[in-house]
Amino acid sequence: MWTVIHMTYAKRVDLSGEPLARDAFKTAPEGHTGGSLNMVPAFVGYLAANALTATTRAWLMGQGHCVAAIEAVNALTGDVSPAQKGRYDRSEAGLSSLVADFYSYRIGADGAPAVPLGSHAGPNTAGAVSEGGYLGFAEVQYAHMPLPGERLVAFLSDGAFEEQRGSDWTPRWWRAEDSGLIVPVMILNGRRIEERVQIAQQGGAEWFSEHLRLNGFAPQVIDGRDPAAFVCGILQAEVDLERFAADPRHVYPAPIPYVIAETVKGFGFPGAGTNAAHNLPLGTNPAEDEAARNRFNTAARALFVGPAELDRAVAAFTEHETQGRALESRHPLAVRKPPLPVLPDGDWTRAGAPASCAMHALDDWFVRLVDANPGLRPRVGNPDEMRSNHMGAALERLRHRVAVPEPGVAEAIDGAVVTALNEEAVAGAALANKGGLNLIISYEAFAVKMLGALRQEIVFARRQREVGQDPGWISVPLVVTSHSWENSKNEQSHQDPTIGEALFGEMSDTARVMFPVDANSAVAALRTIYAGRGEIACLIVSKRDMPHRFAGETAQRLVTDGAAHVEGEVAGADIQLVAIGAYQLEEAIKAAQRLKARGRRPLVTALLEPGRFRIPRDAIEAAFTATDEAVNALFPPGLPRIVASHTRPEPMLGLLRRIDSGPGRTTALGYISRGGTLDVAGMLFANRSTWAHLVDAARHLFPEQRDAWLRPAEVDALNGRGDPAALGFIIE
Repeated sequence: MWTVIHMTYAKRVDLSGEPLARDAFKTAPEGHTGGSLNMVPAFVGYLAANALTATTRAWLMGQGHCVAAIEAVNALTGDVSPAQKGRYDRSEAGLSSLVADFYSYRIGADGAPAVPLGSHAGPNTAGAVSEGGYLGFAEVQYAHMPLPGERLVAFLSDGAFEEQRGSDWTPRWWRAEDSGLIVPVMILNGRRIEERVQIAQQGGAEWFSEHLRLNGFAPQVIDGRDPAAFVCGILQAEVDLERFAADPRHVYPAPIPYVIAETVKGFGFPGAGTNAAHNLPLGTNPAEDEAARNRFNTAARALFVGPAELDRAVAAFTEHETQGRALESRHPLAVRKPPLPVLPDGDWTRAGAPASCAMHALDDWFVRLVDANPGLRPRVGNPDEMRSNHMGAALERLRHRVAVPEPGVAEAIDGAVVTALNEEAVAGAALANKGGLNLIISYEAFAVKMLGALRQEIVFARRQREVGQDPGWISVPLVVTSHSWENSKNEQSHQDPTIGEALFGEMSDTARVMFPVDANSAVAALRTIYAGRGEIACLIVSKRDMPHRFAGETAQRLVTDGAAHVEGEVAGADIQLVAIGAYQLEEAIKAAQRLKARGRRPLVTALLEPGRFRIPRDAIEAAFTATDEAVNALFPPGLPRIVASHTRPEPMLGLLRRIDSGPGRTTALGYISRGGTLDVAGMLFANRSTWAHLVDAARHLFPEQRDAWLRPAEVDALNGRGDPAALGFIIE
């Protein structure tokens, strides 16, 4: 706690315990001080429980802004990350480096932070597995994290209790038969940033305990100011859960133990319990105010532990080698690297075969993947309807996870499909299962509700890559179907391509977005995702029957290259139609037929993974994106080009600057935020994305008049004064 307050306010430490002078304080102090002070006894209690039982439990902290607590304890015990080793330790120089680096804002010449220490938990925080920047996601993930034989202590926030619903369902999801022990520990300090939390307003620990009991938990209240109380709480919780699991008559939901650590925000320092405790408890800056300086030094004196006493205490926590156990920085979740799965071959359909459903093909292949890898625990996050999204085989194989299965329904106590009308909660089930195989299925429009959870994983994994700690978990696909164009029968709430557009904003090597155009390309895309590690990959897949445009071999090459030509020849082509999406490809092929009939030489190209063709933003992304030679081979320089995009056209054009020759040579069509209760053809027409609109766009790239390529009735339809059905005529 002494180190934490120095991290907020001081530029250096004095291990003699003498008061700090004015010049030792930061001119701009910063830090989530109150929560960090509360986390110190919690984390020390966790370490003590490990030392007393010679067992290294996994840990997770939902309130990532309390990172000062973890970094302070790690520096004092010597269990720091590789990047911090030699920089932070419990010497005066090491602790002075720690406190000076905290919120130093130092930046390197490459634009990256210049110190291995951030404002939230990160890859340089020894043992951290999540940034915890999005409050509430730890709550919906911890139940799905430990594998059998493992133990997890999850530190949770009372503020996050209000942020994210879904954590109350933990007793519904946890199973002794396929999961390790979990001990949720809430730090109940009663305050969030500007006001008391709901729990405090409703009645504090007593009210919250009753709430937990009503939701199937077995709460216990401890003194959150005392590390020994955390030890007792953790060990008693595990005893209770083990007793439940050992009882052959146990039934679910399980009475999950829940430790409520009651404390005062910022306990141990001036300003405790006030709103100021959230960040800067002293109210004024010790570098400028003598009274604040005196309050700091008085509090620091009370918290001070001399080096000799500290060394004796640390020795009791660092018997890992003697006890034959891993350091806490190497707890099971922190070193996850399951074997890559056995990938079944695709059951490829010949090109030109009768149209079929890409989702059915994914469904069949995913079941074969699960069967081929019995050692990898599967989890499917499902916020809505598996059967409606044509994943019936996976549902029958894995079953909805329920406490009381209904006869004749695809439900089971040990089901691996986690279903709830809460996108964040079900995504959390898959994202948390980093020791197994995962899949998330969603309507495209509603996957946007998962974005925060996805981004937390993407950002943390990307930061790991940047510091040379490649994430080891098997990549997780998010399959979005019932998508914007084929969900035309519903209103615009169901017609939204935002999820793919948003993920394009992240680094494309870690956040992949793919647009399969048929069954084979969908299976090939899913197959390559499971061959990767540490990626979140969004597949936008049609669930209606679509023509087979790629054979198995060419589909795999499409995925490898990111794009492929479908019709026409590069040599001699005078216009290129670039299709991003299955319906867009079909319209591009129709448009090409008309253009050929009118004397043009179109080249039709399916662009499966646009992020492969972006301008890379750093060296890691550059290694992922296509070379200039590959780009030029697929998208010949200077060729007039029309992009037909599943997404809104503007962000796609921005992404594809490498193939954009300017408005006089390149144009784009796509979703323009129009819709309603329509059919697919209506959606295409409303968003000016039919084959005829592609042909009409081509005229801007050539001197010919519109009526040279389109019939009068088609021109009238495009002009808004004719019948849109005119565009459904067979193309000549």
